[in-house]
Amino acid sequence: RDEAVPETTRQAIVQARRGQGLFKQRVMQIERRCRLTGVDRVEHLRASHCKPWRDASNVERLDGENGLLLTPDADHLFDRGFLSFEDSGRVLVSPVAHAPSLRAMGLDPASLSSVGSFSEGQRAFLSYHRDNVFLQARLRR
Repeated sequence: RDEAVPETTRQAIVQARRGQGLFKQRVMQIERRCRLTGVDRVEHLRASHCKPWRDASNVERLDGENGLLLTPDADHLFDRGFLSFEDSGRVLVSPVAHAPSLRAMGLDPASLSSVGSFSEGQRAFLSYHRDNVFLQARLRR
């Protein structure tokens, strides 16, 4: 036990994700707004990875086509696999997504339709998301 650290303080070693700023810049060259909400103010948007950071190569981690600009709520739902997208842009809602919560976030499953087409590079990363992130949400409680 380190006597210099008070009981109410935890020490943590955090490995920073290098390149996050560069990644967001690259995503912003492709995406202009949150496809789900229409929010276009960069200060209210996150660059969300389609192929998660933990699964991606160093090149994929910084590839702008591996990202979408999403509001924090939409980012959470996408990261956790509650939402995904078909290549055509149709929104996919996981069967385990809690519809009342989505509606409270301003994302009514009944009104989510198409968000527009994706580039070829984005489609490859979204395919990974559908196969490895979206489908896993069905196993969660």
